[in-house]
Amino acid sequence: MRGVGRAGTIRWVGLIAGLALLAVAGCGAEGGGGSSGGSGGLGGSPGGPEAAGASGPPGTSGAPAVSPTVGSAGLDQLPGQAFYVSDRTNAAQQLAVLRGQGRTAEAGTLLRIAAQPSSQWLGEQGAREIADQVSRRATEAGRTAVFVAYDIPHRDCGQYSAGGAPDAAAYRSWITGVAEALGDRKAWVVLEPDAVAHTLDTCGIKGDLAAERYGLLAFAVQELKKRPNVRVYLDAGNPGWAQDPDEMAGALRKSGIAAADGFAVNVANFYPTDRNAAYGNRLSAALSGKHFVIDTSRSGNGSAGADSWCNPPGRALGEAPTTETGRPGVDAYLWIKNPGESDGECGRGEPRAGQFWLPYALGLAQAAR
Repeated sequence: MRGVGRAGTIRWVGLIAGLALLAVAGCGAEGGGGSSGGSGGLGGSPGGPEAAGASGPPGTSGAPAVSPTVGSAGLDQLPGQAFYVSDRTNAAQQLAVLRGQGRTAEAGTLLRIAAQPSSQWLGEQGAREIADQVSRRATEAGRTAVFVAYDIPHRDCGQYSAGGAPDAAAYRSWITGVAEALGDRKAWVVLEPDAVAHTLDTCGIKGDLAAERYGLLAFAVQELKKRPNVRVYLDAGNPGWAQDPDEMAGALRKSGIAAADGFAVNVANFYPTDRNAAYGNRLSAALSGKHFVIDTSRSGNGSAGADSWCNPPGRALGEAPTTETGRPGVDAYLWIKNPGESDGECGRGEPRAGQFWLPYALGLAQAAR
């Protein structure tokens, strides 16, 4: 998955610490990829802070940061929407900046992103605190938070979103903390984008490393499913990533898919919904009918080709997040990748993975049908 980025999580930690200091002072502050054809830049998608912070990594196209106050972007929960719309995502923070600068036309365009629910990525730092605060806010709003757990050891095959837990023991502790933070609140968790797919390509996660990874994923599913209202979807790559569906199904079985609610496809990529549904249906047939979710965040114009995963031009927002997909076996369309957050430098000096990039965000919104 490339381009995930960890800056958002770091900002979260700083904001949480700042709020704690204010509370002590009595100020009453509110607490708040892979081979060609792999995932697009995960950043915040993998990139994304929320709550006392944002839902993607920091960085807003050079604009000043917005203080994390409630309702700063003036966003509401959409009628009939099951998922949580945060006013602390990178897009929402940038929206507030644009409004404050009187840039109403750009703000109106960006609202097409900021007003939709997108996922909260959880990485190395502050994951437990973020999961707790975001799930609390979602519950208070009568909505379901969507998270992406992204801390597997040897993450992203050393690409733009390299990192993750230092070893298996650290990962088990990390995922247990996330599960405990969610408690009995409603939440959907997309588990470790690219982690399974990278065991099937040329990444080098083979033999003992692959066996360890499968075991960690199965442990993560088990820990998360101890929580009565948490749904878990293991990442299963995308239809443009050359891999045999039967081979992928076998790897998912080793990763605990039997205990999960299903799998996710197209995370941080651009393939059209019809093609993702066909790919997912083939996997589902090999997995005793397991359901799946589709990342539609940037799929409006389809893919620009298997090799064009890093900030490709001419892409567009896809279907809005919903559980009403009209497709049997497809539990939801989700915006797992946070639209507008960079996939990485891409060899062109573009923003780092997960950093919000206003021109790209506006392009995605303007091109949407």
